[in-house]
Amino acid sequence: MGMERLIALWCPGLLREGERGDEARAFLQVLVAAERFCPWVDPVSLGICTIPSRGPSRFFGGERAVVEKLAAAMGDLAVRHPAVGQVRVGAADGLFAALLAARSGLAVPRGETAAFLAPCSVAVLRRTELAVTLQRLGVHTLGQFAALPARDVLARFGADAGACHRVAGGDEGELVGLRDSGLRRRLETVRTDRADAGHPRQPGFFGGASAADARAAEAFARVQERLGAGAVVVGRLQGGRSPEERASLVPWGARGTTAPSGPSGRSRPGSSPAAAPWPGRLPVPSPTRVLGTPVELAVTDDTGRAVQVTARGLLDADPAAASIGGGPWQEVRGWAGPWPSTERWWSSRRRRARLQILTAAGALLVVAERGGWWVEALYE
Repeated sequence: MGMERLIALWCPGLLREGERGDEARAFLQVLVAAERFCPWVDPVSLGICTIPSRGPSRFFGGERAVVEKLAAAMGDLAVRHPAVGQVRVGAADGLFAALLAARSGLAVPRGETAAFLAPCSVAVLRRTELAVTLQRLGVHTLGQFAALPARDVLARFGADAGACHRVAGGDEGELVGLRDSGLRRRLETVRTDRADAGHPRQPGFFGGASAADARAAEAFARVQERLGAGAVVVGRLQGGRSPEERASLVPWGARGTTAPSGPSGRSRPGSSPAAAPWPGRLPVPSPTRVLGTPVELAVTDDTGRAVQVTARGLLDADPAAASIGGGPWQEVRGWAGPWPSTERWWSSRRRRARLQILTAAGALLVVAERGGWWVEALYE
């Protein structure tokens, strides 16, 4: 029995999901449009879906006709909903070849999968280490890789490479890692919110949805319907080191703002970038007020000399006095830190160090950068 014949849709502008969640909503539009041709649309990963070729081809008079009609429908969809962007359609035997065919907008004839795959780079296998090793050995294409003895590939590179070898030769149709197992759940949340017509369920304090939550959700949905998705925003924790970086405002209804991510509405530990390790991140408690524009600060030791941060991320003297924005000098009653961080090492390196300072006016979060000090946030 041969591999299943698949028609794939590839949306290059929707392959990565942003903070606003617009890509998932736009991709849902693609799925709905594709379901008019076949009810068995399979979302593979964000921006990629497939439909079985057999049924639609019989109904619409051939596979090529289905591909052309789908491409035309997706072109019309992109005009009505610009967020969808370009959608390419292709067909081939098996998921892997169908995705490559869609990227090129081709319908590969049945039985010609191996010939179609042969000139493709081994990089399309999405196995970086394997691809680099093969290229060093002079194996640059899938055809060259498929020509290697299967026993030697398995012995030299392991089971996963053996699976890649079978796919490269057109003997199998799917690679591990092509599918996003959590995509269906996320899309179902988006679909349910649309179907509820302004009645999405918002988790309460203990994971349920209270009457107040439901009323708020209904009001939010009405405002967004009239003024756009950006009219209602909510706070979201994200990865980062500074208080400003760790918080962002996203449209209500974006992924993670309308449904709990774990039992009882609690987030699963380690399930988000906010929970990942961030060297140089401040310990709890967090500041209560983050300044939109940092205020210049002067910090001196007990001799009146400006305090600096050394190349090793240490203070060259104990802070004794501070002046905020050129104002009166205040005694530094206590301090903690510094917490140094080096950011954007891959381009223009940025070195910063944060310090908590306690004065008579209150507790401050200050940052040192390029020989100067600034007040970044307040502990009120």
